[in-house]
Amino acid sequence: MKSHFLQTPIFLKITAFFFVAVTFFFFGKQWSQSDGYHHLIFFTTSTTVSSPQVFISPNFNLSFNNSALIAQIQTLEPPQPSVSPPPPPPVDLVKKFGIVNENGTMSEEFEVGEFDPDMVDSESDNETRIENSAMPNAQNFAIKRFRVCPSAMSEYIPCLDNAEAIRNLESTERGERFERHCPSQGKGLDCVVPPPKGYRSPIPWPKSRDEVWYNNVPHTRLVDDKGGQNWISKDKDKFKFPGGGTQFIHGADQYLDHISKMVPEITFGQHVRVALDVGCGVASFGAYLLSRNVITMSVAPKDVHENQIQFALERGVPAMVAAFATRRLLYPSQAFDLIHCSRCRINWTRDDGILLLEVNRILRAGGYFVWAAQPVYKHEEALEEQWEEMVNLTTRLCWKFLKKDGYVAIWQKPSDNSCYVNREAGIKPPLCDPSDDPDNIWYVNLKACISPLPENGYGANVTRWPERLQTPSDRLQSIKIDAFISRKELFKAESKYWNEIIEGYVRALHWKKMKLRNVLDMRAGFGGFAAALIDHKLDSWVMNVVPVSGPNTLPVIFDRGLIGVMHDWCEPFDTYPRTYDLLHAANLLSVEKKRCNVSSIMLEMDRILRPGGRAYIRDSLAIMDELVEIGKAMGWQVTLRDTAEGPHASYRVLVCDKHLLRV
Repeated sequence: MKSHFLQTPIFLKITAFFFVAVTFFFFGKQWSQSDGYHHLIFFTTSTTVSSPQVFISPNFNLSFNNSALIAQIQTLEPPQPSVSPPPPPPVDLVKKFGIVNENGTMSEEFEVGEFDPDMVDSESDNETRIENSAMPNAQNFAIKRFRVCPSAMSEYIPCLDNAEAIRNLESTERGERFERHCPSQGKGLDCVVPPPKGYRSPIPWPKSRDEVWYNNVPHTRLVDDKGGQNWISKDKDKFKFPGGGTQFIHGADQYLDHISKMVPEITFGQHVRVALDVGCGVASFGAYLLSRNVITMSVAPKDVHENQIQFALERGVPAMVAAFATRRLLYPSQAFDLIHCSRCRINWTRDDGILLLEVNRILRAGGYFVWAAQPVYKHEEALEEQWEEMVNLTTRLCWKFLKKDGYVAIWQKPSDNSCYVNREAGIKPPLCDPSDDPDNIWYVNLKACISPLPENGYGANVTRWPERLQTPSDRLQSIKIDAFISRKELFKAESKYWNEIIEGYVRALHWKKMKLRNVLDMRAGFGGFAAALIDHKLDSWVMNVVPVSGPNTLPVIFDRGLIGVMHDWCEPFDTYPRTYDLLHAANLLSVEKKRCNVSSIMLEMDRILRPGGRAYIRDSLAIMDELVEIGKAMGWQVTLRDTAEGPHASYRVLVCDKHLLRV
């Protein structure tokens, strides 16, 4: 009787209805977003809205015993295949895209390179991971915790403090000891650099422009040597910066006003956006230009006043250790709208003017050179001779002398090559050989020749600030990359890409509440990340680094009104420890891993990251396990997050927090 009832239509209908109800209940439960639980936040995008949306994972705060679950699953019988498998998807389900051909139309006629298995993530690494979860392959990258370096290394710069290499130099008369001499392989940094005793979280900007903690840069030599020149003073547990300098003891603001009155065409924050301050002291010149929408690269060597750059960076002002010596500086041609030297102790006319020729290389067409020094205003015989030598050299360089007033003299570089080609035969310095690339700068010796300007005017036609930030420059076409068409579209696409990502960071990760001032983008591309920070009004500056392992996009970065430098991340960076609040590395470490040790790069990142600072590493899943273990070995707190592409993307973002190391 019971068996007969189970076969009745009524029972079958009830059973079917029950299964349908359970199915709808299950999917409704899974898709509901109003159940009030606390969830893990990750990013995705929707085709129906213009900005990224925040969705919630139902697995937040849930822990799983993965090993037990795997063992349990392995003991079960494998599921039986379905009687009626689903039909295959339509052949044309995915829309095909081509490339833009030389006629500006879309074409599917193109060649695909050979398959490279090393460029594809393995299937085992292409799985979803939850924040703070254990890494499935972590045992392959077990790394012993790094030791703490001796306290004497608290200000260690590996390539500038290599005493053994400096002792073995054949000559030091041209400043060779101030240049890069990196440790040989196997002798690099292998420990975590500690802060000085009593180190505190830096005073936030803009207050830091005027004062910093003494214990963070515990050196008084500059106070003793420059106290009477209004550079710096010590007041209890702080250093104070009155805003003066050797040639502007009445303050940087008054000095800048004086320059503007001398040459009204120097419109700070409009035509003049990017400046270089040579021998910068504590960088008050650059610090006060920031309020006029001018970003200044302040440079000085690590010499007898070796903490100048450290003071500048502690203040929150862009700065880098660099010297005019025997090699080109790590900036492209036509980088700076204005170059300033106030008592920078450089003999510009030595060796046929080779150092001023380097200034000429990196000065933009039509740009200005401002010189404030004793030969400008003193009338001693030796100083007058130096002035005459300077006037003679700048005339042969075709620079136009504009004005001399008080302490200051100003010249302007020509906007084209007409003066160069009309010089008398045999005039020195000569034009550089056409085969010389003025943007070739990594370990390249200085040359006593004039770098001619591009005949097409590239570099001279930048727009005014702030329009130039989002304007594709002419020099975009000269970058050696594999995309020969639609480069402006690539430029705009990169800017849009980082704008959307930064918008998500600001909204979901509260970036505007972070103490974000000094930022380093370790693989800057066209500078889209830095531009996005400006667009979102984050009060910070970015050092845009272009790795030697990729195309040299530095000219485009400077044309946008940003600053940057070329660097090889297989070597240490030329800055003091505890320089940056934020390190940003997008698609970098998986590339550099093919060339050098990833642990060395991350130890360098730890050296230059401030305690309380943060690193965002955006890279492939294939490398994340190793990075997580290295981060933990350095004492970082690491969190793995999904990218905006969702949990099934082959990329992740590793967020690393560096805490203050007590020694």
